[in-house]
Amino acid sequence: MDFDLSGEQRMLKDSVDRWMAENYSFDQRRGYLKCPGGWSRDVWNQYAGLGLLGIPFAEADGGLGGGPVETMLVMEAFGRGLTLEPYLATVVLAGGLLRLAGSPGHRQMLVPKIADGSVTLGFAHAERHSRYDIADVSTIARHEGKDWILDGEKVLALHGESAEKLIVSARTSGSRCDTDGITLFLIAGAAPGIERRGYATQDGLRAANIRLDGVRVSREDVIGDPGKAFPVIARVIDEAIAAVCAEAVGAMTALHALTVEYLKNRRQFGVPIGSFQVLQHRAVDMLITLELAKSMAILATMTVAEDDPERRSLQIAAAKAQIGRKRHSYTAAWASPWSTTPAITSSVSP
Repeated sequence: MDFDLSGEQRMLKDSVDRWMAENYSFDQRRGYLKCPGGWSRDVWNQYAGLGLLGIPFAEADGGLGGGPVETMLVMEAFGRGLTLEPYLATVVLAGGLLRLAGSPGHRQMLVPKIADGSVTLGFAHAERHSRYDIADVSTIARHEGKDWILDGEKVLALHGESAEKLIVSARTSGSRCDTDGITLFLIAGAAPGIERRGYATQDGLRAANIRLDGVRVSREDVIGDPGKAFPVIARVIDEAIAAVCAEAVGAMTALHALTVEYLKNRRQFGVPIGSFQVLQHRAVDMLITLELAKSMAILATMTVAEDDPERRSLQIAAAKAQIGRKRHSYTAAWASPWSTTPAITSSVSP
């Protein structure tokens, strides 16, 4: 398999890396945190200007026709800056559901607005009791005339507090953990009957718990076939895990570069501490760990195109587990009593 980037992919990587280096320092990030919603609308519009928001969508729908590799390159760059904007929520999660299951009308209505930065989306799926079982959905959708009525509560909807549109999963048939009977609904974020409680997550992002009390949705706003949403949800979650793996690699890359710079500049006993053999060994260990994590992120990226859901899920889970383990060992690589290396941690937990 050829892992070399194409010319267009190298141009994308260079442009987004350069933009992040110039516009997303730690000080700038702290300023963006103070913006309404915990992220910068100005930065979001600049992402749109760079074409980043339309990358994974088909050109016929108003996107750029990119794929998993392009998403990996963007997310890796975002990991270096620990970005706050709702790219994962809007483009990867909700955007992935639209791309895979949305009708031509839904895609034509929303994809151009996603691409130009004028609308953000959230995916409200997780529930308090569901934990790791993505089929565990108890939010109910029932027929009333030609409409659907939704009742239930969702938790940890990334950027759900500020999203103009929400894609909500609800059960239209079957029992609580059945894979059949789950349906996706497109709902305005401020629709009557929706109550959103936003909060900061541990990594500085924003999430929301969303209560649905008699929310009315027209049948035209059903995403995909009623009762058949589970395979689409599973695939999009796998795509999101691969994207977060790439983001973690980006954060590790930034940590490695800062650590090497620190070893060269920090002096002790009259010499740079990078001249001490024990610290050189630590730096080599960090580099090897980083390269292994990059390989696993590439594996996850290549796997999202796998049509066999069991094979895809197993390989994505392996990449997630390996990168999570290596990221935690990576940030602890300098945990010695006399080390004064700056502490930098990732904003993601794949």
